[in-house]
Amino acid sequence: MTAATPAREEDTPGEAAYRRLRADVIHGRLPPGRKLGLEGLRQAYAAGVGTLREALTRLASEGLVVAEGQRGFSVAPVSAEDFREVADLRLLLECHAIRDSFAAGDLDWEGRVVGAHHKLAVLERRLLAGEPTDPAEWKRYDREFHATLIEACGSTVLQETYAAAYDHYLRYQMVAVVFRGAVAAEQHARLLAAALARDADAACRVLEAHLVDCVAHVVQSGALLRFAGATPRRAATPVAVPSALVVP
Repeated sequence: MTAATPAREEDTPGEAAYRRLRADVIHGRLPPGRKLGLEGLRQAYAAGVGTLREALTRLASEGLVVAEGQRGFSVAPVSAEDFREVADLRLLLECHAIRDSFAAGDLDWEGRVVGAHHKLAVLERRLLAGEPTDPAEWKRYDREFHATLIEACGSTVLQETYAAAYDHYLRYQMVAVVFRGAVAAEQHARLLAAALARDADAACRVLEAHLVDCVAHVVQSGALLRFAGATPRRAATPVAVPSALVVP
């Protein structure tokens, strides 16, 4: 499971609880450091204690929740250091996938990239105009655009690993409620231009600036400081990177 999606009608009760909890953690509705008492969750998510414990254990394996032994579970904390590491991992995976996708993408792929960027650009114009905009909708189109850029890479493993890393990155953006304005919108436009020109080197340069600038903006804004009292992370964010993707 690598997308912050809501529960679906065909889901089992356990899968539905997992999806809802995961989406609530990633979108910041369950904030970093929040204690996740099973009794309170049982009422909020209409699921049994055993079902919830299984869902939280899955989320702990993804680094989104911390298992605290006999004390139960809590939402994983956030920190500037962790955000930088998550951004570095996303950059590594996305640039690797961009090179393969730009080389293999056909005309239909180009059309999907243009369409995905159009939807994102509409939301960005609304944000720049100060119009009421749902942050989750904006980030959904942001995710769709970046995912479409790499969808022709030919590797399901790479796309799934990237999606998991993206979700960790997205959690920081949702917690900080960050929109960097015209700079971010212009970087997305430059990524589109690079994709249509099949210029992977240019795209990777833009992407690096895009991520570095976002991390710097969030850290300098102080948005993470209100979560400074959260329990320290016990281990690094466990997003597995296949050995074939590691750049020597």
